[in-house]
Amino acid sequence: MLKRLIIVVFILITGVALGQGGTTSPYSFYGIGIQKFKGTAENRTMGGISMFSDSIHLSLQNPAGMADLRLINYSVGGSHKTLTQKSAVDSQNNTATSLDYIAVAIPMGKLVGSFGLLPYTAVGYKLQSTDENTITQSSGDGGVNRAYVTFAYKVTPKLNVGIESNYNFGSIENTVFSQQDDLELGSRVVNRSEFRGFTFNFGASYKTMVSNKLELSTAMSFTPGTNVKSDNTRTVSTIAVLPSGFLAEAQTLEFEDPGSDFIFPSQFTIGTGIGVPKYWSLGLEYTGQKTSNFKNRHIELDSSLDNVKFVDASKLKLGGYFIPNYNAIGTYWKRVSYRAGIHFENTGLNIEGQDINEFGISFGVGLPAGRLFSNVNLGFEVGRRGTTDAGLIQENFLNTFLSLSLNDKWFEKRYYD
Repeated sequence: MLKRLIIVVFILITGVALGQGGTTSPYSFYGIGIQKFKGTAENRTMGGISMFSDSIHLSLQNPAGMADLRLINYSVGGSHKTLTQKSAVDSQNNTATSLDYIAVAIPMGKLVGSFGLLPYTAVGYKLQSTDENTITQSSGDGGVNRAYVTFAYKVTPKLNVGIESNYNFGSIENTVFSQQDDLELGSRVVNRSEFRGFTFNFGASYKTMVSNKLELSTAMSFTPGTNVKSDNTRTVSTIAVLPSGFLAEAQTLEFEDPGSDFIFPSQFTIGTGIGVPKYWSLGLEYTGQKTSNFKNRHIELDSSLDNVKFVDASKLKLGGYFIPNYNAIGTYWKRVSYRAGIHFENTGLNIEGQDINEFGISFGVGLPAGRLFSNVNLGFEVGRRGTTDAGLIQENFLNTFLSLSLNDKWFEKRYYD
């Protein structure tokens, strides 16, 4: 029964995710889009903290956390976002559903290896503006994906270290169509970038008992800044608008950039927490990212975007979990993990002198399912990004998370066949 449920949920998540984009935010125009992957469903329901690790869940933000795994783990997660976007004069609603990650981890004694695939950023928006007798329509889609391989090692019973290698790949396309009432032909500009290259993430974690019951946990990770290859093309077309409303290309010119480097900014995370193992834990985590090094190809191509700049980004996260009795036999709900957290983020994007910040409150549960501590994780997050000041857009969102964390044993000796 459990295997059938897993297959059905997996098909639903992947099928819907492949049919829709990962975001509908106008802020995804800038840089390489909105950061899509912010941790597993378990992490995100605790405010996004990445420092907690155990023997039955994957750690996809800090590679050192993988070293605590003792069983083969298969994880898949997806999310659905309901978004209300409003300006000072209008508002609209959007939704987006996507696959967040697929991953496998294999313990090999003190060494644990893991590999997987996840959408790292997402671009998706449609905008229209009117200026006197000119109508401008803008749209974008695409994003950057990551295929990762991680190795983590348990140096001592208290100390873990890990390294993660990511191959980043994907494409982003932005289209701008403009037409004036007194002109027969309009213009369309399509900017397209293809990304490919490696980045690395290094992590360490340390746990120690500070009393008979309380355990102190600390963790840190660091991602060096890396140049990733970006191949850019720009297509400029003259467009005739037919009476039927269809667009017909009258003339097209294509300009190709032989190649440039896009800087993935450096990032560091440090966190600490305290709790009673397998009962409760509370943690605080800080992340800093050197996004002021970002170079935006659209800003370089369009001088009208001089009011946009990148500053260093930061995140502050607080969260934890509570398990009434993980070993309870007769009462199911006592074995459930209850999680909650909050986060505040400066995204590193500044428009018209306004920092684009994000705030969110999250909560969820980890539901035991089947043998070997497999579980289904369900969570929710409510929050806000941006502001209506200076003619900008504020986004109020509700995220729903669903993931499967499945554990298994390989090479298990069977006494009966």
